[in-house]
Order: sequence, then C-alpha cells, then structure tokens
Amino acid sequence: MGKIVISENVSLDGVIEDPSGVEGFKHGGWVGKVTDRAEAGKRLFDEALGAEAQLFGRRTYEFLAARWPSRDGALADRLNSMPKYVVSSTLEDPEWNNTRVLKGDAVEEVSKLKQELHGQIVVAGSIQLARALIEHDLVDELRLLVYPVVLGTGERLFGETRDKKPVRLVGTRSLDDLALLTYELVRDAERSRTAPAFGTSARPLSGGPVGCPSYTPRLRVRRPAGRHDHHRRPPDVAGG
Repeated sequence: MGKIVISENVSLDGVIEDPSGVEGFKHGGWVGKVTDRAEAGKRLFDEALGAEAQLFGRRTYEFLAARWPSRDGALADRLNSMPKYVVSSTLEDPEWNNTRVLKGDAVEEVSKLKQELHGQIVVAGSIQLARALIEHDLVDELRLLVYPVVLGTGERLFGETRDKKPVRLVGTRSLDDLALLTYELVRDAERSRTAPAFGTSARPLSGGPVGCPSYTPRLRVRRPAGRHDHHRRPPDVAGG
C-alpha cells in the first residue's frame, strides 16, 4: 500500500499562501529561491528521489507544469520523469510528462491510488486536496519545512475538521535557517491500543481533574490515641 505524505513550506505562524510570490498575496514570495538555501535544496531533491509518485490539485499542478519541463538539472530530470497524478474534473490533456488525471471523487480516487502504489506519494502545495485527505484520514505523514518569518495573515495549512487529528513527532532537522518537522498521523486503531483500559483512569495521582494541578489529594492517617507527633504530616499520594 502507498503512503500519503503531505510536504509543505510553512511560515512560523502556519501560513502557506503564495510562497513563490505569484498569486498576488501581499506577503508573497516569503520562501525565496531554492538556490538560496543549499541544504533545503538538497532535501527537496532527496524527497523527489525517495517518492514513487507526486500527487497534486489542479492549480498546483498547472503552476509546476508551466515551469519544470523547460528546466534542466538533476531535480528537473527527476520531477519531469517521475509519475504524477492530478485530481481534477476539468483537466483534459495534461502536458507535463508522465501525468495521469484522477477525475472521480478525490477521496475515492486517492484511496484507490494508495492501493495501487507501494511507495511514498508526495503531496506538495495543493492545499484544498491536502485538507480533504487529512479530513478523511488518508494522510500518513506530515513534513513541514518551517521558515523563520511570522506573516501575521494569509491562508493557513490546517482548516476546520470534524474531529481532532492526533499526530506524533517522529523527526526534527535543521536545514540552513529552517526547521524540518516530521509527524505521523495516529490512526483510530492505534489510539485505542494506547488508551486506558476500561475501569482505569488516566488522571495523574498528583492532581485532580485534568487541568487542575493545584489540587493534591492526601491520605488521612489515624494515629493511636494519646500520641501526638507535631513534626510529621500525612504523606502525599504522589510524593510518598
């Protein structure tokens, strides 16, 4: 089965809008050029080499398809030759080499694609598609390349979801002046394996209700009649 990997450039405050500066956003172009950061450029190449395919929404696909076929170099050769899938109900004749259009329901089509392929399927940009895949639990991994800038406005990566989406941090790296954070999505089955068993409590002994750390229950100790020790007190449940 294939593995869906969402790979995005994000600002420190989570904005992903117009990183290249071609969409008219007032803070557009905040990532700079790939050649500006050697380590980040190598990471992009390594990610392309490690992927079995790329998956795009139509707008991101058309943006990249207008640029990469005319370029040369190792990264261009890899992107131009590797399998590419684009989710679109309107795209008829994709011009970028080795492209297949997925015309049906996005969730159904990507679910089928995961069954067909066996390696990493990388989704870059394509924010609406990425959100739909996250919402329907089709994403296996998030790779966030965090840029050292707070934009203060702009479209964020994560939209509203019907439920929370637990993730697990599995990797951190420094690349030039950037931070690469890698997360795994935690599935329902895995959450149920790690949840407290029936009849047990997840409440820590050192506190009361979660979020109320100031409450610490104490044991009452009955002392023998006639004995008074004013220098000792009952032990905390937590401290012993």
